[in-house]
Amino acid sequence: MRSRAVAWWHASLRAVAVLNIVLWSLAAVAVARSRTSVPLAADVGGDLQLLLSAGYVAGCAFRSFLPVIDIPRIVLVDSPLSRVSVGRSVATVAELCFAAQWALMLQPIASAARSPFVQAVSLAILPLIVLAEGCSWYAVLTTRQRPHAAENSLWGLSAALVVAALLAVGPGRSAVFYALVVAGGVLYAAFIFAYDVPMYWARWRIDETGGRRYLSVARGWADVHRRGTVSYRWEDWKDELPWMSLYFTFGVWSSIALAYASAVRAGD
Repeated sequence: MRSRAVAWWHASLRAVAVLNIVLWSLAAVAVARSRTSVPLAADVGGDLQLLLSAGYVAGCAFRSFLPVIDIPRIVLVDSPLSRVSVGRSVATVAELCFAAQWALMLQPIASAARSPFVQAVSLAILPLIVLAEGCSWYAVLTTRQRPHAAENSLWGLSAALVVAALLAVGPGRSAVFYALVVAGGVLYAAFIFAYDVPMYWARWRIDETGGRRYLSVARGWADVHRRGTVSYRWEDWKDELPWMSLYFTFGVWSSIALAYASAVRAGD
């Protein structure tokens, strides 16, 4: 059965992916213009933010066109690129880029404020997300839902640490951007712990109660390279729509905003 709601949602994701590429291009123009008024050393941060943002925007665009629900191996498009192994690899690279953006943003803040706490947070973000990606891969390969709960908990913890670091140093010169980042971080962490973590935990409990037999890592590795099951059923996608919709919109916009903000700060 083909759900109109799922088809409309998929079309919306693809449209937003194109919009996001346009927005990233505008941020790239802003970074290029900032080079005319700042020293080369100041440009490096903006260029790196822009490059990392490109990785995240591209990865999210790919996944917007080819959505996958990893553990049940459900896809919307019957394509070799829709395989779980491909989608999870793209997601891993994109998410590491995104985490690196936040770490990069905090480093000059820590130096300016001379804050050991903020410096520690900036150094901890990327390792935490590397660990989260490991949990995600283990969940996907073995079909266990509990590591997904651990993965999302690490993302929520990382967001909370970023917010705490920013609150520790105050708004600085850009109060509006500061307020948006803090509010976004609080809302993101709240969503993670109120929706994502309970969802995966509940799925794990259902699997345990039903006596589900999990895959070994080796069998899972072979399994994720097979074609997924194409489904447009609302029942299959309804729990994925909230987090995927926010991930491919506000998540991407925050990445682009970090790249744009680096150009603005460099030009100040």
